[in-house]
Parts: sequence; structure tokens; C-alpha cells
Amino acid sequence: MAIKFQYNKTSLNELGKQLKMRQNALPTIKSKESALRSEVKRAKDSAAGYRRKLDALVAEYDYMAALWGEFDCTLLRVTDVVLTMHKIAGVRIPQLQDVIFDEKPYDLFSSPSWYDEGMDVLKRIARLGIEYEVYDRQMELLDYARRKTTQKVNLYEKVQIPGYEDAIRKIKRFMEDEENLSKSSQKIVKTRQQAAAREGSAI
Repeated sequence: MAIKFQYNKTSLNELGKQLKMRQNALPTIKSKESALRSEVKRAKDSAAGYRRKLDALVAEYDYMAALWGEFDCTLLRVTDVVLTMHKIAGVRIPQLQDVIFDEKPYDLFSSPSWYDEGMDVLKRIARLGIEYEVYDRQMELLDYARRKTTQKVNLYEKVQIPGYEDAIRKIKRFMEDEENLSKSSQKIVKTRQQAAAREGSAI
């Protein structure tokens, strides 16, 4: 990244402020990146845990596959998923509060005896599936924020901080050279004046 600057004290001071701001911010950004990395792993592990539970529950009732054909699918449906938002390392993520079901009444005498257990199983499957989706979404949001934070760390560490340091070095070197040239030219002028004064007094 080419940093625009001028060879003067104002530009030097401005670059110094920008450099200090980035050097001070870098540890905070790095700790945020580290926190996000661990939160991504936690959300990923939780999502994988819910996926395993869901698969295990479905497998547990696999033997009832033939019976599900008899089940009236209109008896149960998810009417609402209650989510709250909270922040982790500055990232707003969803948290599951509740799953609200709409259950239609059915005749216990004319319906198969396993309907009651079937309703319970379907609720558990639906809830586990929704919890998996919520944790999966958390992981996506946190991972996106982590990638952005990593980009910022790399930008500061590898591009901007070295760029500002290099620009400051160039300005300082230029100003030192100017000062040395000024001193040299003052010496030459002084030497010439002294030589002229000596010649004048010798005449």
C-alpha cells in the first residue's frame, strides 16, 4: 500500500499519529481474532453435537419408518421459532429460546396407539434440527467476522505499520539531509566571508 506523504514536519507528525494508532489497536484486534477463533470452534462443535443427536434420534426410530406413512402430517407444525440476539466479541448472533408448535387435537380412540409417542418424537426431531441450524448460523457469522478480523490484522501487521514506518524513515532521512546541506552551505558561506574579510584586511 503506497502511503501518500510530503517531506515536512506536519506530514511526519500525522504519519506518527497514524502509526501509533495502528500499533495500539493491533493487540486488541489480535485478541478479538483469537476470541472469535475459539467461539467459531465452540459453535462448530455444538452444531456437530446437535447433528449427531438428530441423526441418532432419527436412527432410533428408523424401525417405525413404515408406520410414519400412516401418520397424519397435518397434526403438528412449527408455528414460531423464538430467537434472541446477543453479542460475542462484538458479533451479533442468534440464540434459540423456544420452538412453538401448533398441535391439532386427534381422537385417541380411533388413532393408532403410537401417535402420542410419534408427536413427541417429531417435536424432539424438529427442535434438534432447529438447534443445529441456529448453531450452524452462529458458526457462519462468527467465522465471517473472524476472517474479516484476520484480514485487518494482516493489513495492519504486514502492510500499514511497515508502510508508515518506511514513510517516517524517508521523511526523517530527507529532513536530516536537508539540515546537513543547510549546515554545509552555511559553513561554505561563512568560510567565504572569512576569506573575503582576510583579503580585505590584507589590502
